[in-house]
Amino acid sequence: MFDLLLLGISEIFQLHILFVIFLGVLAGILAGLIPGFTVTMAIVLTLPLTFGMEPVTGVAAMIGVLVGGMSGGLITAALLGIPGTPSAVATTFDAYPMARKGHPGKALSIGIWASFLSSIISFFILVSIAPQVANLALMFGPWEMFSLIVAALTIIASVTGESILKGLIAGLFGLLIATVGADPIVGISRFSFDIQTLRAGIPFLVVLIGMFAISRLLNSVERSELERDLKQKQEDKIKGIQFVLKPKETFMNVIRKPVNLLRSSAIGAIIGAIPGAGGSIANIIAYDQAKKWSKESDKFGDGHEEGVVASEAGNNSTVGGDLIPTIALGIPGSAVTAVLLSALMVHGINPGPLLITNEPNIVGGIFLAFLVASFFMLITQFLGIRFFVRVTEIPTRILVPVILILCVIGTFVLNNRITDLYLLFIIGIVGYFFTKYKFALAPIIIGVILGPIAEVNLRRAFMSNPDWTLFLSRPISLTFLLLALISIAFTVWQTSRAKVK
Repeated sequence: MFDLLLLGISEIFQLHILFVIFLGVLAGILAGLIPGFTVTMAIVLTLPLTFGMEPVTGVAAMIGVLVGGMSGGLITAALLGIPGTPSAVATTFDAYPMARKGHPGKALSIGIWASFLSSIISFFILVSIAPQVANLALMFGPWEMFSLIVAALTIIASVTGESILKGLIAGLFGLLIATVGADPIVGISRFSFDIQTLRAGIPFLVVLIGMFAISRLLNSVERSELERDLKQKQEDKIKGIQFVLKPKETFMNVIRKPVNLLRSSAIGAIIGAIPGAGGSIANIIAYDQAKKWSKESDKFGDGHEEGVVASEAGNNSTVGGDLIPTIALGIPGSAVTAVLLSALMVHGINPGPLLITNEPNIVGGIFLAFLVASFFMLITQFLGIRFFVRVTEIPTRILVPVILILCVIGTFVLNNRITDLYLLFIIGIVGYFFTKYKFALAPIIIGVILGPIAEVNLRRAFMSNPDWTLFLSRPISLTFLLLALISIAFTVWQTSRAKVK
């Protein structure tokens, strides 16, 4: 662990890398405070900009966007009662009432401190656990890797979307996209239907931008007319807000009850480590547990400090937890970390259980980038929060074309192929209909990333030994397959129980 941190210090503490992290944090905060513009969209748009950078610099930039984006949703959640990101839903329960009572600065300050301190806590959890998990992963063969990916896919399908069926369909659709193009073992073209464009496969970056950016832009255009009146009301509220930030006073308020902070941070880190769970679940669960354990539970929902701390600590600490399976196993914990893995793959680095062993400087850089980004987030939020709220006034008619241009440029520069742009808009339209009919997009992206890895390991396993019972007779492989079954069974039980109620 200490060796990794020392390598990280030498990689990250360079002026140009620190500046890139700062810009990433700033961009993440701005993306996080715009309702409907998700952190994932910001990460996807950042990816093409990192192609010309060194691997550590590029990943550090996206870590900055992630940390900034997770805290950015706090601003509109507190001032307008509208979560800037899905992971800030529970923040509105107490931060907004506190602001309406005349203490918007207090609500923002408490949220910022909770975000920062929980990030530091999850950082120590990350650097302590990830290397140990990676050591265990060195025992994996192709049987264990295939079973692990099956477990990851089923967990993602079970915790995203409105139903497990839709989650599984989305995941299988992602796997289907991954099969298009050249066979990974023998190189034979498949599912290309003699279309030259498809023979090279569908690049994962095209799928990422199409699904998360283009589809969201189409939704934004569709909603713009309906939201015009609401937008004006939001602007009027912002103009009428006067707030004073008190960092020292609110810092004492946050650490005065350390159990709440530690419990919420631990919940966020654990949930973040579960592939597909994410900050929105952690945000709500941390808030719920804080309310259940508090001696003043009746004050929750009316501007209570513990509620703001719990919700913000819960969602921001998921970043560290999210990076645990990503770094230790090469399994993305969410769509965001799937993009991080994509960035490594673009730079020729193979993510997986051997990443810490083969690329310790990259891993150390990720650790330190997360820590540095947390400090930049704290400073940037306190210094710039008065200006950040003005970003919500940008009209949709301006925002959409700008983002669309960035998407097109980012897609084209990957392979310099016009045909990728055709694929981009086709996939964007498909993503739009998936969103319209309430299918989760995250399982699709995870399927595209993990599909080829699953296929390669399955075929390697059978090439080594055609006996399929090895998947069941090897203890680690069997454990992962059982986890997959338990995950699906538990979700089905939860769904049926909710329908009965």
